[in-house]
Amino acid sequence: MKKQKLENKSYKLTGNKSPLAFMLASRHHKRNTLMYFDEEQGINRPLRYARNQKSPFEDEQDGNAILEPIVFEDGMLSVSKENQILQKFLSYHPGNGRVFEEINVKRDAAEQLESVELELDAQILARDLDTDKLISVCRVFLGASVDKMSIPELKRDVLLFAKEDPYEFMEVLDDPMLELTNVVAQFFEESLLVYKNSNKDVYFNLKKNKSKLLTIPFGEEAYYIVASFMQSDDGLETYKLLKKSLNNKQ
Repeated sequence: MKKQKLENKSYKLTGNKSPLAFMLASRHHKRNTLMYFDEEQGINRPLRYARNQKSPFEDEQDGNAILEPIVFEDGMLSVSKENQILQKFLSYHPGNGRVFEEINVKRDAAEQLESVELELDAQILARDLDTDKLISVCRVFLGASVDKMSIPELKRDVLLFAKEDPYEFMEVLDDPMLELTNVVAQFFEESLLVYKNSNKDVYFNLKKNKSKLLTIPFGEEAYYIVASFMQSDDGLETYKLLKKSLNNKQ
């Protein structure tokens, strides 16, 4: 069996917190529950950090436990490989991953590389978008008044979108509803469709048709709901009618 390699470890408080000193709960008591669920035994076991003990579990410690505080200084804590009890205690601590986390240089570097590559890929795709796709993304997802903007302005906004939120940008480009939603946005821009009743309902605004089209479910995005309806059998004729009216206006 391969022997585990002992190593120094460093920890940091989550959320980019860096107080001058932060004391981590180091023992279980009624006011501050500090338990670890042991799946093998099926029980909750109280934790207690005592450097002179061989286990971080209180039920495996003797009566001579010497308790020590665990203090993060400027949001950081370093634990030498010789202090295996504290490393084990921190691995079992319920605050691990929530209050603090272990610094893993290799993992962090891999995550940062993945993030940088995703950002780069998104910006390359944004740079190479054709004009129609560029306009669609701006109109639907950035809420831009594309008719009043130049192509360089549109490209700038899409590149910034790709840089700031590359994951969402990539999802946008893969969305099969993008082009249809773009057309729906134009229906609203040209006032062929209008909102009523505090933007809860969508109505036709045609010369011979002022009837209600649909109600937007609470929390949903209007363009997407209308586009989804127009994909249905019932909505196909509505789409054709509005598209014809839109073409006549342009």
